[in-house]
Amino acid sequence: MLVVEDLTVEQKLEILSDAAKYDVACTSSGVERKGKNGMIGNTAASGICHSFAADGRCISLLKILFTNECIHDCKYCINRRSNDTLRTSFTPEEVCDLTIQFYRRNYIEGLFLSSGVRRSPDETMEQIYITLKLLREKYHFNGYIHVKGIPGASPELLEAVGFLADRMSLNLELATADGLKQLAPGKSREKILLPMRQIQKGIHGQRMLLTDGKAETRPALPGYETGYGQKESFGSGLSGAPAIGDAQYPAMRKKQDFVPAGQSTQMMVGATQESDYQILTVAESLYRSYELKRVFYSAYVALNEDSALPQPGTKPPLLREHRLYQADWLLRFYGFQASELLSEDKPNFNMYLDPKCEWAIRHLEYFPVEINKAPYDLLLRIPGVGVKSARRIVRARRSEKLTFENLKRIGVVLKRAHYFITCNGKMMYRTQIDEDYITRRILELDRKKNWELDYNMTFKQLSLFDDRNFA
Repeated sequence: MLVVEDLTVEQKLEILSDAAKYDVACTSSGVERKGKNGMIGNTAASGICHSFAADGRCISLLKILFTNECIHDCKYCINRRSNDTLRTSFTPEEVCDLTIQFYRRNYIEGLFLSSGVRRSPDETMEQIYITLKLLREKYHFNGYIHVKGIPGASPELLEAVGFLADRMSLNLELATADGLKQLAPGKSREKILLPMRQIQKGIHGQRMLLTDGKAETRPALPGYETGYGQKESFGSGLSGAPAIGDAQYPAMRKKQDFVPAGQSTQMMVGATQESDYQILTVAESLYRSYELKRVFYSAYVALNEDSALPQPGTKPPLLREHRLYQADWLLRFYGFQASELLSEDKPNFNMYLDPKCEWAIRHLEYFPVEINKAPYDLLLRIPGVGVKSARRIVRARRSEKLTFENLKRIGVVLKRAHYFITCNGKMMYRTQIDEDYITRRILELDRKKNWELDYNMTFKQLSLFDDRNFA
């Protein structure tokens, strides 16, 4: 492992932004364009990624690793200890300076900060804490900050960072404990799930404080306390430090929110033999038990030579990743359960049909549905009917009998929905309610889109936040 210290900030940015690209949650622009006379705006390729806010706005983020040094030797990771890769690290001041300079140039609106594990989880998490504290208190940066938590770091550090970040995430990486043990022997499910539970409890505690109307004061961890220009050592560690909440530490700020944007995680797809059913079941459990905002799915990009992994050059399973995102959407907003979409007997999705269509075709006993009478929960299960259009249908049919022309104006995708609905007792076309017939027709609709997804020819960006505000 070649560690290089005497690099410029620009050289570090090139290395550490490239090393961060495998952390899913937003989409890198890959574009570099300088400002021109008579034109507004500019863009930089290194470290800039884009996502969407809940209200639909495109958000630009500086996406970097704090360090690509790592004590772990995870087989799937490009930054694993055994790889012969150029290593470097930012200092807290360098991350702050980059963030502020990029913000002033209107490159970004926030920061996405992840990291390898340098020397120990606590040492790395301390450096991230210092960085965020400087950004919030010295530079008064009020923009969005997403931080990747370090499994194994002390609860005190995790809590301190949680009061400075907007969102935190700990990557589960693999759906099963066996898969994690096989590919990442230095990690364990317990080390990942324990801080997830802590973040969940912290968010609940914050809600209770807000409900009670109490002002909250929070103590700071030691370090950078006698002036921001003074670099104090954190090498002594926090193992003997008093816990957060101890009265001897001075309060930093009042009425701070703890991880106000919630927490998320990421699971790889295709690195091991886990089925879609296993992955989706774990995601469902995380949503229910840990109240995660998002589970991100990352098609494994084969880069490392290892007998336990797909060989380099293997095409990433992009279409499979897309089906998991569609199914995830059904879990979160459409009232489906993982056991309805898949089972141990049928553990993987059909790559050529979206999960909602596949479910509907397998359950034709529920169809066709009379659109003027069907309850809201059943409307959500009709292919081509989304959450917004289902609500519009319920509202509109209070005052009139809906026709297919009304549904088109409401936003129903009739080329998909007409196989499964009737309006006033009639179908849109003469249609066979037959599994093979409907499957062939829908496959014809989706053939081009599936090809584009499978060959990475789509430009749809993932959302870092909740993609729609359904509340």
